[in-house]
Amino acid sequence: MHTHLYGQKKNRVTLVFKLFKPKNIFLFFGLFFFIKSSSATILITGGTGYIGSCVTSCLYNKGYKVIVLDRSISNTDVKNYAQIIKGDYGNEALLSEIFRNNNIDAVIHLAGIYGVDKSSKDPILFYENNVSKTLVLLKAMIAHNIKKFIFSSSAAVYGNPIKSLLAESDLGEPINPYGKSKKIIEDILHECDSAYNLKFISLRYFNVAGFTQDQLKYKFNNSTQLISLLIKSAESGREFNIYGDDFPTLDGTCVRDYVHVSDIGDAHCLALEYLNKNKSSQIFNLGSGTGYSIKQVIQAVEKITGNKIHVNICPSRSVDPCILVADINKAKSLLSWKPEYSVLDKIIKSYLKTGE
Repeated sequence: MHTHLYGQKKNRVTLVFKLFKPKNIFLFFGLFFFIKSSSATILITGGTGYIGSCVTSCLYNKGYKVIVLDRSISNTDVKNYAQIIKGDYGNEALLSEIFRNNNIDAVIHLAGIYGVDKSSKDPILFYENNVSKTLVLLKAMIAHNIKKFIFSSSAAVYGNPIKSLLAESDLGEPINPYGKSKKIIEDILHECDSAYNLKFISLRYFNVAGFTQDQLKYKFNNSTQLISLLIKSAESGREFNIYGDDFPTLDGTCVRDYVHVSDIGDAHCLALEYLNKNKSSQIFNLGSGTGYSIKQVIQAVEKITGNKIHVNICPSRSVDPCILVADINKAKSLLSWKPEYSVLDKIIKSYLKTGE
């Protein structure tokens, strides 16, 4: 019996020594370093922000090396999975230095400024940041032969559509400078594809909302997101302003499509994989495919928080479209994207889990 056990141990020891022969050790480490060195490097502008931190985390978990270029560091935890460079994406000299010193495979452009109402009050600021600086970025990419670009676009490009469900092929006329700035870049990207073979994916976000567990440190006191503002009104008792209740909808208030930020992050990773495999330019809607009126969202927040929201009806604003709901079949089909967290109750509860 003892002899049998000793023979088993001896065989195991012999097997270990065979596995760890010098040539096998070199093969193991060679394979390890090959896998690590072959992972692509992605530059993300605005990569520490609300959406950017989700995208950066997703890419890191997929094995990409991530470099973030951001003017301000919104989420310091991003440093755990990306190299952070503090700077402006409109700085041509800085971009050239980054592209010269790193083998960048693709650029994901999330930086810029947003806000429908704000853009109407200061359109030059929006065109300068969202158009002029993006042109500087594209010019630097082309100069350094970087041919893959993912663009953070918006449903605002559709303007004030007649259709209740919007497909990517539906042509709209943006009704505010923010939407126009996004549409201008999309048009430029088509021309860059034809002229320079720069392949792009434009992701048209509908109403991005919610938080991930990794964003627990975020403070949303200054957030302009509808659901965040409603939760604060429910908790504080402050009156909430509804801008218009005379729209041609079921209850007279605007209808929007809410998509969870986690699903948005996942879509960027899938978009990058699509570009790598297909090398063709595309535009995708990112939403839940379901619309809710402002009053419906208010009712949902009241039900979940258990607090009444006091509403003040204000005049409607010309910059607000009546209905914006995404047809997401194209993203589902070509990207295999599933917005699993983009359920209204889940989105509302994700805010409450974070606290303040």
